[in-house]
Amino acid sequence: NQPAPSESSMRSAPSEAMASQRAPMLLLLLAAVYQLAVPVQAQAAGPCKEHTLDFILLAGDALSAQIEDDIKHDLAKIGITVNTRLLAKADFNKAMQDGDFHLCFTESWGPPYDPHSFATGWFRAGNEAHYPALVGLEAPMTKARLEEMVGDVLKVENVVSRQAKWTEILQEMHNQAISNPMWSRRMPAVMNRRLQGYVAGPQQFDYPMHTLEVASGSRTVTVAPGAQTGLFVTTGPMDPHSYRPNEFFISNWIYEGLVYYGQGGSIEPMLATSWAATDTTDGGQEYRFTLRQNVKFHDGTDFDCAAVKMNFDHVLQPPLNTIDFHGWYHLPKYTTSWSCDGETFVVKLSEVYYPFLQELSLIRPLRILSPESFKVGPTSDPVTHNSCPTKWSPGSVNCVGVRSFHGTGPWKFSDTTLRGDGSISEMKFVQNAEHWAPRGNVEELIVKNYNSSDLVEAALLDGSLDMVVGGGVLTPAQVKEFVTDHVYDHQVIMGPPLMNTIIVMNAASAPTDDLHLRKLIMHAIDKASIVAKELAGSASVADSLFPKDAPYCEVDLTPRYDYDFEKAQYMNCPAQLEEDGPSVGLILGLILGLGVPLLAAVAGACFCVGRRSGYKAFDGGSRPGDSTPRSEEHTS
Repeated sequence: NQPAPSESSMRSAPSEAMASQRAPMLLLLLAAVYQLAVPVQAQAAGPCKEHTLDFILLAGDALSAQIEDDIKHDLAKIGITVNTRLLAKADFNKAMQDGDFHLCFTESWGPPYDPHSFATGWFRAGNEAHYPALVGLEAPMTKARLEEMVGDVLKVENVVSRQAKWTEILQEMHNQAISNPMWSRRMPAVMNRRLQGYVAGPQQFDYPMHTLEVASGSRTVTVAPGAQTGLFVTTGPMDPHSYRPNEFFISNWIYEGLVYYGQGGSIEPMLATSWAATDTTDGGQEYRFTLRQNVKFHDGTDFDCAAVKMNFDHVLQPPLNTIDFHGWYHLPKYTTSWSCDGETFVVKLSEVYYPFLQELSLIRPLRILSPESFKVGPTSDPVTHNSCPTKWSPGSVNCVGVRSFHGTGPWKFSDTTLRGDGSISEMKFVQNAEHWAPRGNVEELIVKNYNSSDLVEAALLDGSLDMVVGGGVLTPAQVKEFVTDHVYDHQVIMGPPLMNTIIVMNAASAPTDDLHLRKLIMHAIDKASIVAKELAGSASVADSLFPKDAPYCEVDLTPRYDYDFEKAQYMNCPAQLEEDGPSVGLILGLILGLGVPLLAAVAGACFCVGRRSGYKAFDGGSRPGDSTPRSEEHTS
């Protein structure tokens, strides 16, 4: 039997353990003293590299000016001076198109134009700021090669391959750091709670008012819609085949196309109920559209294939299919013929062009006008009596406009009320009771004109205006006020992100021809603070060229160019090494005051541990020749 351990042995075991634990701790403390005693090279921000950048702005755009001032403040912190140039519309466009800028706001076009139409626009002279800026792409990429990449992806039929090619394009643009995404714009709807059922449309100026339900009160609804001018001012000629000053939202209410751009980029039936595409032996494609039956135009005329063909005849009559007229997008470029096979409309393309259906869904120019609304009715010749606006001069084609405004859409134009000075006070639209789609119970729309956002807000609050829909009617701060202060009487519905506001940095003009500078600018701008301060919740911070829900744009792009002031400062204000370490007196004090006692303590601990271990090895451990260890004995 083993004898019981003695009291002295029980006391010595913990003390040995404590000593053995204390030794490494003391050694660590000594190492810390050593680190303090060694001079350290400290880093501090050095002088910033000075740059001066020209930022062009449209004169009179108060919100952009406020945001530009925030950006100027952010960049000043790292030594970059911003020279603001407020320019009239014509001068602004010229400076942008000529590349006479370093920084310039632009905006993606939104659905259904993004990403393909906006991307092809980068390579069209006189279009927008990317055209001159892309001249300075970093090698090995060139503007010509990027244009080739964009052209190639438009001809890819396989969806997976198409996504891969768009990802490559978006990543290349991200790497070049020419486009600094700022925020994604959303369209608000503010409406009196007597109205229900509004769902925001998936493209700008798509206001589906026919879905509204009146829960109480009059079924006549007054509305202030967002127009191309912000506040609604004028209608334009109201035909479906021309552009400004025609208002998108009016065209969208009156006229319909073959297909509709739905949520998430889906293409949905409109005046065509179905379609099929087949490749042709000559490398092109053929689309066959089955047309909706029992549809009438607002004038009572039957909708049929002949009416569709007549509209295509007028819009695509050469030279109207060229870039100076309707050829700004690519559908006219690839569409070679169209015809009727009974009540099936047949379109042939010269090449595979995947955005064909997407471009058929545009609000203009291929919406369908009643044959009776052409200048001389159904016999209007596309050469001698074309529906194109009279201000156009396409040479061989005689533009005569239209004589009335009848489509198949959910709203019929009724009349316009003018003020004494000739300006529009209001417009009236009535429900198309024979419209083919489901609809709410609103019978009449009154579109109101106001001279300021303050007057719009006052009209909403006093009940004389039922609804605001679209951007530019109320300020972001006013929209937020309805969210926070007027929830009992009004509701606010924010539509999906539609387009991204971008700062284009001109890579073809020094100093923004420097990729390093472009990247640090992106890190230096506090986008989240700007969106919170200036846009009051009407937008979200953007980190990519297009909104993520645009087709093929839900891509995780790296590296991220998030706001990072310290990184921007490091990139433009190189750190300086400070060689001065602690003073000699401090070093000696630390060594003498802490180092020597710690050394003594460590030595003592080591001695105690060593003595105890040596004693055990001599007296209680195994000796040479012993086969069994000796048991621990009591010694007194």
